Amino acid sequence: MENKNYTSSLIILTTLFFMWGFLTCMNDILIPYLKEIFVLKYWQAMLIQFSFFGAYFIGSLIYYLLSLRIGDPINKIGYKNGIIMGLVIAGLGCLLFYPAAQFKMYGFFLAALFILGLGFTMLQIAANPYVSILGSPETASSRLNMSQAFNSLGTTIAPIFGGYLIYEYFFSHGETGGEAVKIPYLIFGAIFMLVAVVFKFIKLPEFVNDDEVVKGKGALQFKNLSYGTLAIFMYVGGEVAIGSFLINFIGLDDIMGLKESVAKNFLAYYWGGTMIGRFSGALSLSAMEKTKKYAMMLLLSVVSFTLIFFISGMEFNTVLPYLSIIAINFIAFVIGKGLSGRTLGLFASISIVLIALAIFSSGSFAMWCLIGVGLFNSIMWSNIFTIAIAGLGKYTSQGSSLLVMAILGAALVPLFQGILADSIGLQASFIVPLVCYIYIMFYGFYSPKWKTGSTEALKPKAGFH
Repeated sequence: MENKNYTSSLIILTTLFFMWGFLTCMNDILIPYLKEIFVLKYWQAMLIQFSFFGAYFIGSLIYYLLSLRIGDPINKIGYKNGIIMGLVIAGLGCLLFYPAAQFKMYGFFLAALFILGLGFTMLQIAANPYVSILGSPETASSRLNMSQAFNSLGTTIAPIFGGYLIYEYFFSHGETGGEAVKIPYLIFGAIFMLVAVVFKFIKLPEFVNDDEVVKGKGALQFKNLSYGTLAIFMYVGGEVAIGSFLINFIGLDDIMGLKESVAKNFLAYYWGGTMIGRFSGALSLSAMEKTKKYAMMLLLSVVSFTLIFFISGMEFNTVLPYLSIIAINFIAFVIGKGLSGRTLGLFASISIVLIALAIFSSGSFAMWCLIGVGLFNSIMWSNIFTIAIAGLGKYTSQGSSLLVMAILGAALVPLFQGILADSIGLQASFIVPLVCYIYIMFYGFYSPKWKTGSTEALKPKAGFH
C-alpha cells in the first residue's frame, strides 16, 4: 500500500482529530459560560463534563458488550462506515445546541453534549486504527503522531477562537440565555455533516481487525491492567477537572481576578502544554543520536510555545513563568530516559508539587503552577496504556476496551470536585486532582514489578489518545 495513494484521505482523517480535540476543549468554555447564564453551582456546571464523558463510558460499554455477543461491530459495518456514523451522531449533537438555546433548558444542553460524546466515542474507535493503515506499516507510528498532534492543536486553539465567538462576538451582540452558542455549534454541526458526506464518496482501503475478543473477565487477572484501568480513570479525571475549573480559578480575586473573556486565553497554555509534551515524547522514543535528539526536542518546544504565544496574543513578560516550566519538563524527559514507569512516576510527582503550590499560594504564581500541569499530562495516556496492556496476549482487545471505559473518570472526578468546591471553596477543591496524580505516581514507580517481558516491552509506543 503506497502512502501517496491515500494522502488526501489522511488529510481528511487528520482534520477529524483536530475537530474532536477542538470540540472537546470547548466544554471548558461552556462550563463558566453556562454556569453564569443558568446561575449554577459548581457541581451543576460539572454535569457538562459528566454528560459528555459519561457518553464515552456508555458508548464503549455498549460496544464492548456487543463485541462479546456478535463480534466486533466495526468489522461488520466497516471502519469507513463507522467513521461516517460517528460524524453524523456528533453533528446531530452539535445541531441540538440550537433548540437547547431556544428553549433555554440546561438539561437540553446536557442531552446534546451526551449525543456529541457518543459520536466522538465512535470516531475514537474507528479513526485511530484507520490512520495506521493509510500507508506502509513502517510509517504508521509517525502518521498517528501527526494526527494526535493536530488533536492537541485543536485543544490549544479552541479556548481562543471558540471563547472569542461565545464570550465576545455573539455575547456582545446581545445573545443571552445561552443563545451565544447557537451559531458556533450550528457551524460545527454542519461541518461534521459535510465531512460525513465527503467520507461517503472518498476511496479508502478495506480493513478487518483480527484481534481475538475473549469472553469473561480474564484480562483483569493481570495486575498491570487492573491497576492501569484505575490509573487511566485518575489521569483523564485529573486532567479534565483542572481544565474545567481553570477559567473560574483564574477569575478568583486571590489569583488573578480576570473575567472569563480574558482568562480563556490562559487555557490555551494548559492544553497547548500537552501538544509540546507530545512532540517531545515522540522524539524521546526515536533512534536519533542523543545530542541531536535533545536539540530537536528543545527546538520543537520553542516552536510550539511560539505558536501558542501568538495564538493567545499575550505580552511576553506575562508568559515568562511558563518557559521555566517547559525547562523543567525537558529535564524530566532526560531523567526519564524513555522508560514508561519512570517517566510516568516522575511527571506525576512534578504535577503533585505544582497542584499543591497552586492550592497554597496566590496570584500569577498559583495560576502558572496549575497551567503547568498540562505539560506533564502529555505522556500519561500513552505510558499508562502501554504498561497496562503489556503481556496480555489474547486478552489485549478486552483490556483495551476496559481502558477506554475508564474515561469515565473525566465524567466523575470533575463532578466530585464541583461538589467539594461548593462546600470548601474552589482553590481548596484542587485536592481532588492532586489525589489522582498521587495514584498515578504510585502506578508509574511501582509498575516495573508487573512487567512480563523485557524492559523494552514497557517502553511507550508512539501514538496517544
